[in-house]
Amino acid sequence: MAKNDLVKTYSGSALGWAWAVIRPVVTILIYWFAMSVGFKKNGLVYGHPYFLWLITGLVPWFYMSDMLTQGTDCMRKYRYLITKMRYPVSTIPTFVSMSKMVISLILMVVVAILYWVMGFAPTVYYVQILFYILLTFLFFTFWALFAAPISAISQDFSNLVRSFVFAVLWCSGIFWDATEVGGVIGKVLKFNPVTYLVTGYRASFMGQYWFFERPQEFGIFMAELFVMLLLGLWSYKRLRREIPDVL
Repeated sequence: MAKNDLVKTYSGSALGWAWAVIRPVVTILIYWFAMSVGFKKNGLVYGHPYFLWLITGLVPWFYMSDMLTQGTDCMRKYRYLITKMRYPVSTIPTFVSMSKMVISLILMVVVAILYWVMGFAPTVYYVQILFYILLTFLFFTFWALFAAPISAISQDFSNLVRSFVFAVLWCSGIFWDATEVGGVIGKVLKFNPVTYLVTGYRASFMGQYWFFERPQEFGIFMAELFVMLLLGLWSYKRLRREIPDVL
């Protein structure tokens, strides 16, 4: 089903799967131009060019934003599975998440190659990239399990989520270093799961630290992951009987 979702997403276009890479690359270049030329944000970040630092945060964000929007709407997209046959509805968020993660993994490999080409060879810290990929997949799959049933019942919820995606992008430290923020805002950012994941990817690619060296932040994220799992189970069990009738 994940494979079918990928095929369905890119079918009907002349370039097909090429769009899976073209679209994020164009987006990255636009943001890089805006930040480097418009906002004059250049130089090194932790000894690495700003461009590398930026794409290391943007690439996982593409998956996250897809799950915030398309993951939320996945049951509406596959309503025929729900209304016209007996199908395990709870698997829809999972295979949609898997299809989006395939593209993210391809882009992660491209990022690793860019690091190598620009003179930064892989380090042992690359091992924990797989760990952050797993955390990202679990969190946003649970999110889709929570959000998709609600969106299937109410389109307003989907519209609400979409209206907040842009705010999440700019408030999660993707374009700026969240670790340098102190005070109350810095403490609030520790509770932002997107900030934690993006910072983790950067720490892995740039060889800064292991996840267990910051137990407080890891503990906060794991607690949020558990809460998201509970919310997903509650939402699905509470609404699964109503979804076929509404759709």
